[in-house]
Amino acid sequence: MITYSLLQHYWWFLVSLLAGLLVFLLFVQGANSLIFVLGRNEAERALIVNSTGRKWEFTFTTLVTFGGAFFASFPLFYSTSFGGAYWLWILILFSFILQAVAYEFQSKPGNIAGRNGYRYALVLNGVMGPLLLGVAVSTLFEGANFVVEKGALAGEGLGPVISRWDNAWHGLEALANPWNIVAGLTILFLARTLGILYLINNISDNELRPRLQRRLRTEGIAFVVLFLTFAGRLLCKDGIACNPETEQMETCAYLYTHNLMAMPGIAALLLVGVALVLFGLGKSLFCSHYLRGIWPAGIGTVLTVLALLLTAGFNHTAYYPSTADVQSSLTLANSCSSEFTLRVMAVVSLFIPFVLAYIAYTWRIMNRQPLSHEELEQEEHKY
Repeated sequence: MITYSLLQHYWWFLVSLLAGLLVFLLFVQGANSLIFVLGRNEAERALIVNSTGRKWEFTFTTLVTFGGAFFASFPLFYSTSFGGAYWLWILILFSFILQAVAYEFQSKPGNIAGRNGYRYALVLNGVMGPLLLGVAVSTLFEGANFVVEKGALAGEGLGPVISRWDNAWHGLEALANPWNIVAGLTILFLARTLGILYLINNISDNELRPRLQRRLRTEGIAFVVLFLTFAGRLLCKDGIACNPETEQMETCAYLYTHNLMAMPGIAALLLVGVALVLFGLGKSLFCSHYLRGIWPAGIGTVLTVLALLLTAGFNHTAYYPSTADVQSSLTLANSCSSEFTLRVMAVVSLFIPFVLAYIAYTWRIMNRQPLSHEELEQEEHKY
């Protein structure tokens, strides 16, 4: 029987899956952040930009879909985070809008910024996008400074405001938390690592490819160190959970470790994801002729992010803890849409596999063969 609780968990699974796909697709930003580091001349930079240019719409679309899914399934989180921490989200959206403008206008005749001016905008998005998204996702574990007005939820009071931010920084205070920065840097260096793996697989150039493999060592090691730091902190930190008997929020020591122990399937999913990322990275580092590292590392990224977010939301855990008022913390049960809405959307979600199949088909068509200087010269649409 499909219960209200099952629908809540189903939609948290879908939101978490979209988040995993989004983090994987940030390889576009990761590669763009290295345009001037990897590309030593105009021809090499053009290869990098046109290689990522074939995929940037996937990242942008997934970001919008992720926000839309959160809005429809967990509207209280959407109104609290997007409406309260708006400066953080505005910076994220600004960087992605900057990316879209940069791709479309860098090769237009007479553009006032010049081609390299727009490419520097791609570099800015390549750094800001993953870094700030990592900071935003980290608040699901570290918490945020908001208060939920329970009276407004019950229809009491004079105004429609359900939640409010408890300081004047509106999201920027998340940048002052060093653990949020560690999470942001983890996502940034993961994106750069995936970006290099993607370029190794997608570009055929005898001079650029060895340089990509050498750079992979630096970015990959930095990512592994940061991820181990983030994971160690997560396993050792306290968390907020809702007591199902009293419906009160309680602080629990080693909550995320206990969640993984209580949900061995998710723990196994996390281990498989991490192993795939390390396999894709390690084999690409130690086997110079291996060009397909993006696939195990990419799949591993999706599984790892999925497992981490399931750990943050399942088992009565507050997936958005409040640092201002612990009882205002958001769980799947107290922040979701109505049962009717979740049921209707569950039917719509059945079309998701067809959308993914279309993306896979389009990806394959665009990647029939690695991009080379010769192919780029024959391309009608170039960035």
